[in-house]
Amino acid sequence: MKHHVTVGIDGSLESRAAAMWGAREASLREVPLRLVHAVEWPMSPAIPRLGRESADRWADEALTEASEDVRRRYPGLEITIRCLSGRPAAALAAEATDAGLLVLGSRGLGGLVGFFVGSVGMSTLAATETPVALVRPPREAGDTEPAGYGEIVVGVDIHEAADKVLSFAFEEAARRKCALRAVHGWKLPPAYEYIPFFDPDNERDIGRSVTQMLDDMLKPWRDKFPSVRADSQAFMGPAGSRLVQASVGADLVIVGRHLRRSPLGTHLGPVAHAVLHHATAPVAVIAHD
Repeated sequence: MKHHVTVGIDGSLESRAAAMWGAREASLREVPLRLVHAVEWPMSPAIPRLGRESADRWADEALTEASEDVRRRYPGLEITIRCLSGRPAAALAAEATDAGLLVLGSRGLGGLVGFFVGSVGMSTLAATETPVALVRPPREAGDTEPAGYGEIVVGVDIHEAADKVLSFAFEEAARRKCALRAVHGWKLPPAYEYIPFFDPDNERDIGRSVTQMLDDMLKPWRDKFPSVRADSQAFMGPAGSRLVQASVGADLVIVGRHLRRSPLGTHLGPVAHAVLHHATAPVAVIAHD
């Protein structure tokens, strides 16, 4: 069975944007699109003060409206809708088990500030190993889908295994026939803070070494995806802020997160946290060991 793309729908403008973005992704992947809504009973924050019958009817209407919007834009796309019962994060995570990608909407904080990642989004990230994309609604009411695809930006940690993150990034760039930019931020070893007269040549040497390590990490993926123009960017400083800057005009920003198999929840490092909350482009979070 082909992996489908699943989108969480709650009737909001954010989820409608996620549905349209997910449809575009499903069309690129040539897989079905599944729109789902979870009705939490006896109480759902999304639909307060409604009885069970009214809640189910509201969910059906939200799913139907979203699917009709998508069908008008993508008439040839196979679309199914499902109404689930249970806590939204757990239901979405269970639904994403056999999906290739889970797409959720996130509310913008205004202007170019970025995402507000709510409790459902964070809890869903913690509960699934499926890649999760978070999508904002258009910045302006009249915004439409771009005719082509922009650059894809991926954050890479050269000190960790990044195969899952890079595989996702190169596959996405190959589907879109667009450029890929791999970003890595580095800092001087702590010992250098105690050297009274630091030789700038040492900094340049470290920078060249880091750049070479990043290129070495990218080489097998460049060989595997020769059609993808993959540029690398290693710099001294925090990677999170550079990725947020690079998100302006990007088609997608990709970051990794560590799997945490404990009751403490998802582990988001400072880079992923900054990107999730402040990037202006859609963000894909890839779980890895």
